[in-house]
Amino acid sequence: MPDLIAQGAGDGYRWRKGLPELVAGVEILMGRQPSGDAKPVTVVSANQPTGETDTDDSNATEPEPYPARDRRRTRTVHWQVPWDHSISRSHAILTALSNDRLQVLRDERARNPIFFRGRPRDRFVLVPGEHFVIGETTFTLARRPGFTDQVGGVGHQSSGSRHQSIAERAADASTPRPGPIPAELRSDIVSDRDGVTEMAFEASALRDRDFRDTRRRIQLLARLPDIVAGSVDDEELLVRVSDTLLRATPSASTVAIVQSDPVEKQAFGGIDHASDESGDMKVLHYDCRENLTQQHAVSSRLVKTALKRRESVLHLWDSQGNRGVEYTAAENVDWAFCVPLRSDACAGWAIYVAGSRALGANWKELSEDSGTLADRLGDDVKFAEVVGSLISGIRQTSHFQQRHLAMRRFFAPVVLDALSGQDPQSWLQPRQCDLSVMFCDLRGFSRTSEMQSDQLLLLLEQVSAALGVMTRHILDTGGVIGDFHGDAAMGFWGWPIELQLEHPEADLSSSAHIVASVLAAAKAAAGIRLDYASGNTEFRCGIGIASGPAVAGRIGTVDQVKVTAFGPVVNLASRLEGLTKHFGVEILLDHASADALRSWSEHLQSTTQEPFFRLRKLGRVRAAGLKIPVDVYQLVVPVEGQSNLSDAQIEAYHQGWEEFARGEWDSAYERLLELPAWDRPKDVLLRIILQHHRTAPAGWDGVLDFPK
Repeated sequence: MPDLIAQGAGDGYRWRKGLPELVAGVEILMGRQPSGDAKPVTVVSANQPTGETDTDDSNATEPEPYPARDRRRTRTVHWQVPWDHSISRSHAILTALSNDRLQVLRDERARNPIFFRGRPRDRFVLVPGEHFVIGETTFTLARRPGFTDQVGGVGHQSSGSRHQSIAERAADASTPRPGPIPAELRSDIVSDRDGVTEMAFEASALRDRDFRDTRRRIQLLARLPDIVAGSVDDEELLVRVSDTLLRATPSASTVAIVQSDPVEKQAFGGIDHASDESGDMKVLHYDCRENLTQQHAVSSRLVKTALKRRESVLHLWDSQGNRGVEYTAAENVDWAFCVPLRSDACAGWAIYVAGSRALGANWKELSEDSGTLADRLGDDVKFAEVVGSLISGIRQTSHFQQRHLAMRRFFAPVVLDALSGQDPQSWLQPRQCDLSVMFCDLRGFSRTSEMQSDQLLLLLEQVSAALGVMTRHILDTGGVIGDFHGDAAMGFWGWPIELQLEHPEADLSSSAHIVASVLAAAKAAAGIRLDYASGNTEFRCGIGIASGPAVAGRIGTVDQVKVTAFGPVVNLASRLEGLTKHFGVEILLDHASADALRSWSEHLQSTTQEPFFRLRKLGRVRAAGLKIPVDVYQLVVPVEGQSNLSDAQIEAYHQGWEEFARGEWDSAYERLLELPAWDRPKDVLLRIILQHHRTAPAGWDGVLDFPK
């Protein structure tokens, strides 16, 4: 797709931006409205009915019928023209059409007209080379040059002639000899081939180099942070950087930001740009001086050489047509250099600058002195290196912030803050530690999914909202989101850092992660229960918590990895979550978790604080897939407005369980009947007693088996 060039009346009132691809579903709202406005304005097609034209010309610029405007699929991008007060805050809607055309629609809120071909128009189509005017600003549509493999990026060889190198011309008595090669140019890679002199600059030598016009360069460098700070996206950043490089390099005619990337298609600021490709290369942004009509194609040879060497490379060639050399693509170009950007955030990126010694002031004496010309261009190369480092730093910081935000979906802010400044590769390595693992499953998912089989997206939203209650409390208590299994979520505590309780005077540091997991479970269960009672969800929940040694970190295969936990304790937590269905309770704990929670409860009572929960041992069970029986405990959290177990009733269950485990089923049966009818765990024991006619079977060991 082509570029749109805006040129105002004042110095610096200019930008050049690439239009989005036609298939991207993007429209551009142009005006003085800030580029970063987060609230796109709904635009109404105005002034003419669909398909009607307002031009009396019969060429290819006749407007196409307006496409159907679906606001759900259309992205609105804002382009700002801040220097011209004749332009309204929302003045024109731009839409890319096929064959590199641009549809322009005057916004009904615009105060001033848009002039196209000398007449005010509300709607028209622009082809490359045409322009329109708003106030004192001219907008020109121009095709973006691509790449060329020709030497120097522009030339071709006339019939019967060959390129003459600078070295050959230096041997001619009528041509002055080139000056000495500057010290910062490595002589081992200076070459002269195909009529092009190639020189490479060492980065360390450029850093030690002093600018000739130090004061002017320092002034430009001092402005750079402010220039790029206002860039709301990559598109705006590249526009501003290109303009800065043109201003800083008087002899430059062209600036391009290019990328060598054969796989991924880059997106800038929400706009998928058309890629002008040469093999595996694309032009991310292109700009040239406003007073030049010819545009220079980017030399793919130069870009590839600079990226391969990871050093700035300069090409010099003759644009004067000597010895039969004819340059027709761009007569205003006889040198070009390429600066690679050395950072992961700008992998394969490079700054390409081309120009002519004829454009620079007092450069005529350099027309045939390649050494002196290279030395003079060294200042521009160094400046471009500084600009490139700034771009790399900005994008690296942006990528870090994006990764940081992405990590917040898995780690609590307190964890990220504690790990800031550390190497993520090291602390993500799997290691063994004491963990508390929790599984939360949504009850009623199967029934709801069957009822809403024709509304799967709605079902997904409901499940996500319910699981979101759980994940929010996992993160708020310093936990890590380990995985999702359909309608279930897994979280764990105790990695990558040790948690601290609010009462450091108590010797409870070893159980802080367990207390945190129980707090998260209780709050999450309460939140899901409240949503169910209010009709906001169809789901209830079951939660299992187990604590013990496990391996946590980046776990997986060579093909895919994820941050999670591994070990028997993870499997036990999953089994406990499954047992909540059998016992009819919300939260089950293993013995290690219950013991730590009991110690914390005793500490709270010693400080005159009442714990918000109680524990009830439900029995000794052997879950599916496990050989060793474990003691399971119910976390009893009082619920306001509902019937709750009293301390006496909890004690009655404990006594009934002890009798049940000893095989005294008659007395156990009578004691368990004293519990409320709504208490589900007692029904598990009563059902087993009745199935065996109130007589314990031979060899009874007091263990409840729950096979698959």
